[in-house]
Amino acid sequence: MPEEIRAAVDWAVADPTTHVIIVEGAGKGFCGGYDLAATAQSVIDHPCQQEAYPWDPMLDYSAMRRFTDSFMSLWRSPKPTIAKVHGHAVAGGSDIAMCCDLLVMATDARIGYMPTRVWGCPTTAMWAFRLGPLRAKQMLFTGDTLSGQQAADWGLANMAVPAAELEAATMRLAARIAGVPRGQLAMHKMVVNQTMQHMGLEHAQTLATLFDGITRHNPEGMWFRRYAQQHGFKAAVQWRDGGENIPEGDDARARIRELEMAGK
Repeated sequence: MPEEIRAAVDWAVADPTTHVIIVEGAGKGFCGGYDLAATAQSVIDHPCQQEAYPWDPMLDYSAMRRFTDSFMSLWRSPKPTIAKVHGHAVAGGSDIAMCCDLLVMATDARIGYMPTRVWGCPTTAMWAFRLGPLRAKQMLFTGDTLSGQQAADWGLANMAVPAAELEAATMRLAARIAGVPRGQLAMHKMVVNQTMQHMGLEHAQTLATLFDGITRHNPEGMWFRRYAQQHGFKAAVQWRDGGENIPEGDDARARIRELEMAGK
C-alpha cells in the first residue's frame, strides 16, 4: 500500500483540476497499520523481520525508508492533503494520517502508535512536530491512543465531529481550500514544510527509521516475535497493550530461549 499512496498522490498532483487531496479508509477504519498478524507469528525471512544472524540494519533501513518516503509523498505534495479519519488510525496508519497536512476526525475515532511499547518506532517521526515534545513523549512512552475529541483538544486534529458529520465537515474544509489558486496553496505549504525541515524533521526520520529496525531485532523485539510465533499475534498484542511488564534485557533473552525450545 505505501507505493500505491505515492502513485495516487503523483496522479493527483499531475491533475490540473485537483486543488486538494482527501485521504480516507474504505473499510471499518482509516488504517490499522502494517498487516503484521500473519508475518509476526510466522517464521519468515524479510528485510524488516530477519531470522538470519547477525541482523543487517541497513537492509532493514532501506526497506522501511521506502515505506516512510511513500507516506511522506502526502507531506511533500504541493497540494494540501487532508486525512479524514473514522475508526482507527493506529500504528502505521497513524503515520499516514499525520503525513497529511490537515486532520479531520470522528469524535469516536482513535489514533496512536501502540507498538512504541515494544517492536516499533514511528518512522515518520511526526509526533513531536504535530504535538510538541511534552505530549509526544507521553504518547510514545505509553503507546496509548487518543479519541478524535482528545486529538482535537490537544491540537493534533484540526477538528473532531460526530461520525455522521465527518463527510460533510471534511468536504466543507476541502471546498474552502479548493477556492484558493494552486500556486498560492503550494507556496504556503512550502513555507510551513521548510520550517519543519529546519527544525530537523528529516534527521529525526532517519533516526526513527533506524531505531524502528532495532526495536524489531533487539532482545525485547525478538521476545515479542517469538511470543507471537508461539502463542499468536493477538496474544502478543494483548501482553504488549495490557499493562503487564514487557520482558527486557537478560529476562527477554531467557524467555526467547524458552520459547525457541518449546517450538522445537
